[in-house]
Amino acid sequence: MGLATLAAYLSPDDEVDLQDQHVEELNLNDNPELVIIQVYITNAYRSYKIADHYRKQGAYVLLGGLHVTSLPDEAAPHADTIFLGPGEETFPQFLKDFKNKSPKKVYSSSIRTLDKIPPIRRDLIKRSKYLVPNSIVVTRGCPHHCSFCYKDAFFEGGKGFYTQIVDDALAEIDRLPGRHLYFLDDHLLGNAKFAANLFEGMKGMNRVFQGAATVDSILRGNLIEKAAEAGLRSLFVGFETFSPANLKQSNKKQNLEKDYQKAVNRLHSLGIMINGSFVFGLDEDDKDVFKRTVDWGVNNGITTSTYHVLTPYPGTKLFKDMEQQGRILTRNWDLYDTRNVVYQTTNLTAEELKNGYDWAYKEFYSWTNIFKSSMNHSSHKHKLKHFFYTGGWKKFEPLWNFLIKTNNLNNMLPLLESILSKVKTGEKETGVDPGFIPMELLPHLPTDV
Repeated sequence: MGLATLAAYLSPDDEVDLQDQHVEELNLNDNPELVIIQVYITNAYRSYKIADHYRKQGAYVLLGGLHVTSLPDEAAPHADTIFLGPGEETFPQFLKDFKNKSPKKVYSSSIRTLDKIPPIRRDLIKRSKYLVPNSIVVTRGCPHHCSFCYKDAFFEGGKGFYTQIVDDALAEIDRLPGRHLYFLDDHLLGNAKFAANLFEGMKGMNRVFQGAATVDSILRGNLIEKAAEAGLRSLFVGFETFSPANLKQSNKKQNLEKDYQKAVNRLHSLGIMINGSFVFGLDEDDKDVFKRTVDWGVNNGITTSTYHVLTPYPGTKLFKDMEQQGRILTRNWDLYDTRNVVYQTTNLTAEELKNGYDWAYKEFYSWTNIFKSSMNHSSHKHKLKHFFYTGGWKKFEPLWNFLIKTNNLNNMLPLLESILSKVKTGEKETGVDPGFIPMELLPHLPTDV
Protein backbone atom coordinates (compact mmCIF):
# COMPACT_ATOMS: atom_id res chain seq x y z
CA MET A 1 0.00 0.00 0.00
CA GLY A 2 2.74 2.45 0.94
CA LEU A 3 4.73 1.84 -2.23
CA ALA A 4 1.60 1.89 -4.42
CA THR A 5 0.72 5.26 -2.87
CA LEU A 6 4.13 6.68 -3.75
CA ALA A 7 4.01 5.17 -7.25
CA ALA A 8 1.05 7.41 -8.02
CA TYR A 9 3.50 10.34 -8.22
CA LEU A 10 5.59 8.71 -10.96
CA SER A 11 5.18 9.62 -14.60
CA PRO A 12 2.76 7.51 -16.69
CA ASP A 13 5.74 6.78 -18.94
CA ASP A 14 7.82 5.26 -16.12
CA GLU A 15 8.14 1.48 -16.09
CA VAL A 16 7.28 0.35 -12.56
CA ASP A 17 7.36 -3.02 -10.78
CA LEU A 18 6.05 -3.36 -7.23
CA GLN A 19 7.28 -6.46 -5.38
CA ASP A 20 6.10 -7.66 -1.97
CA GLN A 21 8.35 -10.12 -0.15
CA HIS A 22 5.39 -11.27 1.96
CA VAL A 23 3.73 -12.97 -0.98
CA GLU A 24 6.41 -13.50 -3.64
CA GLU A 25 10.08 -14.22 -4.12
CA LEU A 26 11.84 -10.99 -4.97
CA ASN A 27 13.42 -10.67 -8.39
CA LEU A 28 16.90 -9.30 -7.75
CA ASN A 29 18.18 -9.94 -11.27
CA ASP A 30 16.76 -6.77 -12.78
CA ASN A 31 18.57 -3.50 -13.48
CA PRO A 32 16.37 -0.62 -12.34
CA GLU A 33 17.39 3.01 -12.36
CA LEU A 34 15.57 3.74 -9.10
CA VAL A 35 14.83 1.41 -6.16
CA ILE A 36 12.48 2.30 -3.30
CA ILE A 37 12.34 0.07 -0.21
CA GLN A 38 9.87 0.40 2.66
CA VAL A 39 11.67 -0.59 5.87
CA TYR A 40 10.15 -1.79 9.14
CA ILE A 41 12.01 -3.20 12.09
CA THR A 42 11.99 -6.95 11.41
CA ASN A 43 12.86 -6.59 7.72
CA ALA A 44 15.56 -3.95 8.34
CA TYR A 45 18.62 -6.17 7.85
CA ARG A 46 17.14 -7.77 4.74
CA SER A 47 16.26 -4.33 3.40
CA TYR A 48 19.82 -3.12 3.89
CA LYS A 49 21.20 -6.15 2.02
CA ILE A 50 18.84 -5.56 -0.89
CA ALA A 51 19.75 -1.86 -0.91
CA ASP A 52 23.47 -2.66 -0.92
CA HIS A 53 22.94 -5.13 -3.78
CA TYR A 54 21.27 -2.54 -5.99
CA ARG A 55 23.70 0.24 -5.16
CA LYS A 56 26.57 -1.99 -6.31
CA GLN A 57 24.72 -2.36 -9.61
CA GLY A 58 24.55 1.41 -9.98
CA ALA A 59 20.89 1.93 -9.06
CA TYR A 60 19.82 4.96 -7.01
CA VAL A 61 18.34 3.60 -3.78
CA LEU A 62 15.75 5.23 -1.50
CA LEU A 63 14.89 3.95 1.98
CA GLY A 64 11.92 5.09 4.04
CA GLY A 65 9.37 3.85 6.53
CA LEU A 66 9.00 3.41 10.28
CA HIS A 67 12.47 2.03 10.97
CA VAL A 68 14.34 4.54 8.81
CA THR A 69 12.54 7.41 10.53
CA SER A 70 13.42 5.97 13.95
CA LEU A 71 17.08 5.23 13.15
CA PRO A 72 18.16 7.42 10.21
CA ASP A 73 21.86 7.15 11.03
CA GLU A 74 21.66 3.36 10.83
CA ALA A 75 19.83 3.40 7.49
CA ALA A 76 21.71 6.23 5.74
CA PRO A 77 24.88 4.24 4.81
CA HIS A 78 22.73 1.83 2.81
CA ALA A 79 20.91 4.45 0.75
CA ASP A 80 21.50 7.33 -1.59
CA THR A 81 18.50 9.12 -0.06
CA ILE A 82 16.43 8.46 3.04
CA PHE A 83 12.92 9.67 3.87
CA LEU A 84 11.78 10.60 7.36
CA GLY A 85 8.07 10.50 8.10
CA PRO A 86 5.23 10.18 5.57
CA GLY A 87 6.09 10.67 1.91
CA GLU A 88 3.11 12.40 0.27
CA GLU A 89 4.93 15.75 0.38
CA THR A 90 8.57 14.71 0.13
CA PHE A 91 8.48 12.05 -2.58
CA PRO A 92 7.13 14.39 -5.31
CA GLN A 93 9.82 16.90 -4.31
CA PHE A 94 12.48 14.21 -4.59
CA LEU A 95 11.29 13.27 -8.10
CA LYS A 96 11.71 16.87 -9.23
CA ASP A 97 15.18 17.03 -7.71
CA PHE A 98 16.13 13.65 -9.15
CA LYS A 99 15.16 14.70 -12.67
CA ASN A 100 17.19 17.88 -12.18
CA LYS A 101 20.11 15.73 -10.97
CA SER A 102 20.16 17.42 -7.57
CA PRO A 103 18.56 14.98 -5.09
CA LYS A 104 19.09 15.52 -1.37
CA LYS A 105 20.45 12.92 1.04
CA VAL A 106 17.55 13.40 3.47
CA TYR A 107 13.93 14.41 2.97
CA SER A 108 11.91 15.14 6.09
CA SER A 109 8.14 15.61 6.05
CA SER A 110 6.64 18.72 7.65
CA ILE A 111 3.51 19.50 5.63
CA ARG A 112 0.82 16.97 6.52
CA THR A 113 -2.18 16.82 4.19
CA LEU A 114 -4.02 14.22 2.14
CA ASP A 115 -5.79 16.85 0.05
CA LYS A 116 -5.62 16.13 -3.69
CA ILE A 117 -3.27 13.16 -3.43
CA PRO A 118 -3.42 11.10 -6.64
CA PRO A 119 -5.27 7.76 -6.72
CA ILE A 120 -3.20 4.84 -5.44
CA ARG A 121 -1.59 2.77 -8.21
CA ARG A 122 -3.59 -0.36 -7.43
CA ASP A 123 -2.78 -1.70 -10.88
CA LEU A 124 0.69 -2.46 -9.50
CA ILE A 125 -0.68 -4.62 -6.66
CA LYS A 126 -0.88 -8.31 -7.58
CA ARG A 127 -4.41 -8.86 -6.27
CA SER A 128 -4.42 -12.62 -6.85
CA LYS A 129 -1.78 -13.10 -4.14
CA TYR A 130 -3.87 -11.62 -1.32
CA LEU A 131 -6.89 -12.77 0.65
CA VAL A 132 -7.59 -9.11 1.37
CA PRO A 133 -6.60 -7.12 -1.74
CA ASN A 134 -8.90 -4.21 -0.86
CA SER A 135 -6.75 -2.71 1.89
CA ILE A 136 -7.33 1.00 2.29
CA VAL A 137 -6.08 3.84 4.52
CA VAL A 138 -8.15 7.03 4.75
CA THR A 139 -6.35 8.69 7.68
CA ARG A 140 -2.78 8.99 8.89
CA GLY A 141 -1.58 8.51 12.44
CA CYS A 142 -3.64 8.53 15.62
CA PRO A 143 -4.86 11.17 18.11
CA HIS A 144 -3.33 9.28 21.06
CA HIS A 145 0.23 9.04 22.38
CA CYS A 146 0.84 5.54 23.74
CA SER A 147 4.46 5.19 24.87
CA PHE A 148 5.04 1.85 23.09
CA CYS A 149 3.72 3.03 19.71
CA TYR A 150 5.78 4.24 16.73
CA LYS A 151 3.28 7.00 15.93
CA ASP A 152 4.86 9.97 17.66
CA ALA A 153 8.31 9.13 16.28
CA PHE A 154 7.09 8.68 12.71
CA PHE A 155 4.97 11.84 12.63
CA GLU A 156 7.39 14.06 14.53
CA GLY A 157 7.67 17.56 13.09
CA GLY A 158 4.07 17.91 11.95
CA LYS A 159 0.52 16.73 12.48
CA GLY A 160 0.26 13.35 14.15
CA PHE A 161 -3.29 12.66 12.96
CA TYR A 162 -5.08 13.85 9.84
CA THR A 163 -7.67 12.59 7.38
CA GLN A 164 -8.56 12.54 3.73
CA ILE A 165 -11.40 14.65 2.41
CA VAL A 166 -14.49 12.45 2.80
CA ASP A 167 -15.40 12.63 -0.90
CA ASP A 168 -11.87 11.54 -1.87
CA ALA A 169 -12.06 8.59 0.52
CA LEU A 170 -15.46 7.57 -0.87
CA ALA A 171 -14.12 7.83 -4.43
CA GLU A 172 -11.22 5.52 -3.48
CA ILE A 173 -13.68 3.02 -1.98
CA ASP A 174 -15.86 3.22 -5.08
CA ARG A 175 -12.90 2.21 -7.26
CA LEU A 176 -12.42 -1.05 -5.37
CA PRO A 177 -14.10 -4.19 -6.76
CA GLY A 178 -16.02 -6.70 -4.68
CA ARG A 179 -17.62 -6.05 -1.29
CA HIS A 180 -14.91 -6.53 1.31
CA LEU A 181 -12.64 -3.73 2.60
CA TYR A 182 -9.97 -3.69 5.27
CA PHE A 183 -9.25 -0.24 6.72
CA LEU A 184 -5.64 -0.33 7.91
CA ASP A 185 -5.97 3.01 9.72
CA ASP A 186 -4.53 3.02 13.22
CA HIS A 187 -7.83 4.45 14.50
CA LEU A 188 -10.70 4.58 12.02
CA LEU A 189 -12.98 6.33 14.52
CA GLY A 190 -10.30 8.79 15.66
CA ASN A 191 -11.95 11.84 14.04
CA ALA A 192 -15.65 11.50 14.85
CA LYS A 193 -16.86 14.05 12.28
CA PHE A 194 -14.84 12.51 9.46
CA ALA A 195 -15.85 8.96 10.40
CA ALA A 196 -19.55 9.84 10.68
CA ASN A 197 -19.56 11.44 7.23
CA LEU A 198 -17.58 8.54 5.78
CA PHE A 199 -20.03 5.96 7.15
CA GLU A 200 -22.98 8.02 5.94
CA GLY A 201 -21.51 8.02 2.44
CA MET A 202 -20.86 4.27 2.57
CA LYS A 203 -24.36 3.25 3.60
CA GLY A 204 -25.56 2.57 0.06
CA MET A 205 -22.37 0.90 -1.16
CA ASN A 206 -23.23 -2.62 0.05
CA ARG A 207 -19.78 -3.06 1.61
CA VAL A 208 -18.56 -5.20 4.49
CA PHE A 209 -15.47 -3.92 6.20
CA GLN A 210 -13.04 -4.30 9.07
CA GLY A 211 -10.95 -1.77 10.94
CA ALA A 212 -9.40 -0.71 14.24
CA ALA A 213 -10.57 1.57 17.04
CA THR A 214 -10.23 2.25 20.77
CA VAL A 215 -12.42 1.25 23.70
CA ASP A 216 -13.15 4.93 24.31
CA SER A 217 -14.44 5.52 20.76
CA ILE A 218 -16.71 2.46 20.99
CA LEU A 219 -18.37 3.76 24.15
CA ARG A 220 -18.71 7.40 23.09
CA GLY A 221 -21.81 8.65 21.23
CA ASN A 222 -23.40 6.61 18.44
CA LEU A 223 -20.49 6.46 16.01
CA ILE A 224 -20.11 2.69 16.32
CA GLU A 225 -23.78 2.26 15.40
CA LYS A 226 -23.21 4.34 12.27
CA ALA A 227 -20.20 2.18 11.42
CA ALA A 228 -22.26 -1.00 11.81
CA GLU A 229 -24.99 0.41 9.59
CA ALA A 230 -22.37 1.17 6.92
CA GLY A 231 -21.07 -2.41 7.01
CA LEU A 232 -18.52 -2.71 9.86
CA ARG A 233 -18.31 -6.38 10.69
CA SER A 234 -15.18 -6.78 12.80
CA LEU A 235 -12.96 -4.51 14.84
CA PHE A 236 -9.40 -4.66 16.14
CA VAL A 237 -9.56 -3.24 19.69
CA GLY A 238 -6.51 -2.38 21.78
CA PHE A 239 -7.48 -3.55 25.26
CA GLU A 240 -3.77 -4.18 25.99
CA THR A 241 -4.01 -4.59 29.78
CA PHE A 242 -6.51 -4.63 32.66
CA SER A 243 -4.14 -2.85 35.05
CA PRO A 244 -4.63 0.92 35.58
CA ALA A 245 -0.95 1.18 36.58
CA ASN A 246 0.10 -0.46 33.32
CA LEU A 247 -2.18 1.84 31.34
CA LYS A 248 -0.58 4.85 33.02
CA GLN A 249 2.91 3.47 32.34
CA SER A 250 1.95 3.13 28.66
CA ASN A 251 0.29 6.57 28.55
CA LYS A 252 -2.82 4.81 27.25
CA LYS A 253 -5.11 7.36 28.85
CA GLN A 254 -7.98 6.58 26.49
CA ASN A 255 -8.47 3.21 28.24
CA LEU A 256 -8.32 4.47 31.82
CA GLU A 257 -11.57 4.03 33.76
CA LYS A 258 -13.27 2.60 30.66
CA ASP A 259 -15.64 -0.35 30.97
CA TYR A 260 -14.17 -3.05 28.73
CA GLN A 261 -17.18 -5.31 29.36
CA LYS A 262 -19.58 -2.60 28.23
CA ALA A 263 -17.57 -2.02 25.04
CA VAL A 264 -17.61 -5.75 24.24
CA ASN A 265 -21.35 -6.02 24.83
CA ARG A 266 -22.02 -3.01 22.66
CA LEU A 267 -20.04 -4.44 19.76
CA HIS A 268 -21.66 -7.86 20.08
CA SER A 269 -25.13 -6.29 20.20
CA LEU A 270 -24.36 -4.76 16.81
CA GLY A 271 -22.98 -8.01 15.45
CA ILE A 272 -19.44 -6.63 15.28
CA MET A 273 -16.78 -9.24 15.95
CA ILE A 274 -13.74 -8.43 18.05
CA ASN A 275 -10.04 -9.04 17.56
CA GLY A 276 -8.70 -8.13 20.98
CA SER A 277 -5.11 -6.95 21.34
CA PHE A 278 -3.27 -7.64 24.61
CA VAL A 279 0.29 -6.86 25.74
CA PHE A 280 2.21 -9.00 28.23
CA GLY A 281 5.29 -7.87 30.15
CA LEU A 282 4.30 -4.43 31.42
CA ASP A 283 5.85 -3.69 34.77
CA GLU A 284 2.78 -4.53 36.88
CA ASP A 285 2.20 -7.92 35.22
CA ASP A 286 2.58 -11.01 37.41
CA LYS A 287 2.50 -14.76 36.79
CA ASP A 288 -1.31 -14.83 36.74
CA VAL A 289 -1.71 -12.23 33.97
CA PHE A 290 -1.74 -14.84 31.19
CA LYS A 291 -4.58 -16.91 32.64
CA ARG A 292 -6.60 -13.81 33.60
CA THR A 293 -6.29 -12.44 30.09
CA VAL A 294 -7.18 -15.68 28.33
CA ASP A 295 -10.12 -16.35 30.66
CA TRP A 296 -11.49 -12.84 30.11
CA GLY A 297 -11.31 -13.22 26.34
CA VAL A 298 -13.00 -16.62 26.37
CA ASN A 299 -15.71 -15.61 28.83
CA ASN A 300 -16.51 -12.51 26.78
CA GLY A 301 -16.71 -14.28 23.44
CA ILE A 302 -13.73 -12.51 21.85
CA THR A 303 -13.44 -14.11 18.42
CA THR A 304 -9.68 -13.78 18.09
CA SER A 305 -7.04 -12.56 20.48
CA THR A 306 -3.73 -11.08 19.37
CA TYR A 307 -1.11 -11.31 22.11
CA HIS A 308 2.17 -9.40 22.18
CA VAL A 309 5.27 -9.46 24.31
CA LEU A 310 5.95 -5.83 25.20
CA THR A 311 8.45 -4.56 22.62
CA PRO A 312 10.31 -1.24 22.99
CA TYR A 313 10.63 -0.09 19.39
CA PRO A 314 13.46 2.39 18.76
CA GLY A 315 12.19 5.93 18.51
CA THR A 316 9.38 5.39 21.01
CA LYS A 317 9.19 6.84 24.50
CA LEU A 318 9.22 3.29 25.87
CA PHE A 319 12.57 2.58 24.19
CA LYS A 320 14.09 5.84 25.40
CA ASP A 321 12.94 5.20 28.97
CA MET A 322 14.25 1.64 28.98
CA GLU A 323 17.52 2.69 27.40
CA GLN A 324 18.06 5.28 30.14
CA GLN A 325 17.30 2.60 32.73
CA GLY A 326 19.75 0.16 31.12
CA ARG A 327 16.98 -2.34 30.38
CA ILE A 328 17.52 -2.88 26.63
CA LEU A 329 19.13 -6.32 26.31
CA THR A 330 19.65 -6.55 22.54
CA ARG A 331 19.54 -4.43 19.41
CA ASN A 332 19.04 -7.41 17.12
CA TRP A 333 16.00 -6.02 15.31
CA ASP A 334 15.02 -9.47 14.04
CA LEU A 335 13.94 -10.23 17.61
CA TYR A 336 11.69 -7.16 17.86
CA ASP A 337 8.65 -9.07 16.56
CA THR A 338 6.51 -8.97 19.77
CA ARG A 339 7.23 -12.69 20.23
CA ASN A 340 10.57 -12.37 22.02
CA VAL A 341 11.75 -10.67 25.20
CA VAL A 342 14.33 -7.98 24.35
CA TYR A 343 14.38 -5.98 27.61
CA GLN A 344 15.01 -6.50 31.31
CA THR A 345 11.70 -7.50 32.91
CA THR A 346 10.52 -6.71 36.45
CA ASN A 347 7.96 -8.98 38.15
CA LEU A 348 8.37 -11.75 35.57
CA THR A 349 11.55 -13.38 34.36
CA ALA A 350 12.18 -13.37 30.62
CA GLU A 351 11.53 -17.11 30.55
CA GLU A 352 8.24 -16.75 32.43
CA LEU A 353 7.13 -14.00 30.06
CA LYS A 354 7.98 -15.94 26.91
CA ASN A 355 6.45 -19.18 28.21
CA GLY A 356 3.32 -17.34 29.37
CA TYR A 357 2.92 -15.68 25.99
CA ASP A 358 3.21 -19.03 24.19
CA TRP A 359 0.80 -20.65 26.67
CA ALA A 360 -1.79 -17.89 26.18
CA TYR A 361 -1.95 -18.42 22.42
CA LYS A 362 -2.14 -22.20 22.78
CA GLU A 363 -4.78 -22.01 25.51
CA PHE A 364 -7.03 -19.39 23.92
CA TYR A 365 -7.13 -21.35 20.65
CA SER A 366 -7.63 -24.76 22.26
CA TRP A 367 -10.72 -26.61 21.04
CA THR A 368 -12.17 -26.44 24.55
CA ASN A 369 -11.92 -22.66 24.73
CA ILE A 370 -13.01 -22.15 21.12
CA PHE A 371 -16.19 -24.07 21.95
CA LYS A 372 -16.67 -22.31 25.29
CA SER A 373 -16.15 -18.87 23.77
CA SER A 374 -18.53 -19.52 20.88
CA MET A 375 -21.26 -20.55 23.32
CA ASN A 376 -21.13 -17.12 24.95
CA HIS A 377 -23.15 -15.61 22.10
CA SER A 378 -26.95 -15.50 22.22
CA SER A 379 -27.60 -16.28 18.54
CA HIS A 380 -27.24 -19.94 17.50
CA LYS A 381 -25.95 -18.83 14.10
CA HIS A 382 -23.39 -16.62 15.77
CA LYS A 383 -22.24 -19.50 17.96
CA LEU A 384 -21.70 -21.76 14.96
CA LYS A 385 -19.88 -19.10 12.96
CA HIS A 386 -17.60 -18.27 15.88
CA PHE A 387 -16.76 -21.94 16.39
CA PHE A 388 -16.05 -22.76 12.75
CA TYR A 389 -14.21 -19.54 11.97
CA THR A 390 -11.91 -19.52 14.99
CA GLY A 391 -11.29 -23.24 14.70
CA GLY A 392 -10.68 -23.01 10.97
CA TRP A 393 -8.32 -20.09 11.34
CA LYS A 394 -6.01 -21.60 13.91
CA LYS A 395 -6.46 -25.35 13.53
CA PHE A 396 -6.01 -25.69 9.77
CA GLU A 397 -2.84 -23.74 9.14
CA PRO A 398 -1.43 -26.40 6.74
CA LEU A 399 -4.45 -25.75 4.50
CA TRP A 400 -3.81 -22.00 4.55
CA ASN A 401 -0.14 -22.60 3.75
CA PHE A 402 -1.17 -24.77 0.78
CA LEU A 403 -3.53 -22.08 -0.53
CA ILE A 404 -0.79 -19.46 -0.23
CA LYS A 405 1.87 -21.56 -1.94
CA THR A 406 -0.46 -22.56 -4.80
CA ASN A 407 -1.62 -18.95 -5.34
CA ASN A 408 -5.21 -19.87 -4.48
CA LEU A 409 -5.61 -17.59 -1.47
CA ASN A 410 -7.59 -14.98 -3.40
CA ASN A 411 -10.14 -17.66 -4.33
CA MET A 412 -11.23 -17.65 -0.68
CA LEU A 413 -12.35 -14.01 -0.83
CA PRO A 414 -15.97 -14.79 -1.87
CA LEU A 415 -16.19 -17.11 1.14
CA LEU A 416 -14.87 -14.37 3.42
CA GLU A 417 -17.41 -11.88 2.04
CA SER A 418 -20.20 -14.40 2.57
CA ILE A 419 -19.07 -15.12 6.13
CA LEU A 420 -19.04 -11.40 6.92
CA SER A 421 -22.62 -10.94 5.73
CA LYS A 422 -25.29 -9.86 8.16
CA VAL A 423 -27.10 -12.45 10.21
CA LYS A 424 -30.76 -12.58 9.17
CA THR A 425 -32.90 -9.97 10.87
CA GLY A 426 -35.00 -11.19 13.72
CA GLU A 427 -32.13 -12.88 15.52
CA LYS A 428 -30.94 -11.35 18.75
CA GLU A 429 -27.53 -10.51 17.37
CA THR A 430 -28.08 -8.63 14.12
CA GLY A 431 -24.53 -8.73 12.97
CA VAL A 432 -22.01 -10.86 11.44
CA ASP A 433 -19.82 -13.74 11.38
CA PRO A 434 -16.56 -13.49 13.20
CA GLY A 435 -14.66 -14.11 10.05
CA PHE A 436 -12.02 -11.48 9.85
CA ILE A 437 -8.33 -11.19 9.29
CA PRO A 438 -6.37 -10.44 12.46
CA MET A 439 -4.17 -7.41 11.92
CA GLU A 440 -1.16 -9.37 13.10
CA LEU A 441 -1.20 -11.17 9.74
CA LEU A 442 -1.19 -8.02 7.62
CA PRO A 443 2.17 -6.59 6.60
CA HIS A 444 1.12 -2.95 6.69
CA LEU A 445 2.01 -1.06 9.88
CA PRO A 446 3.64 -3.46 12.17
CA THR A 447 1.08 -3.19 14.65
CA ASP A 448 3.18 -1.55 15.90
CA VAL A 449 -0.37 -0.18 15.72
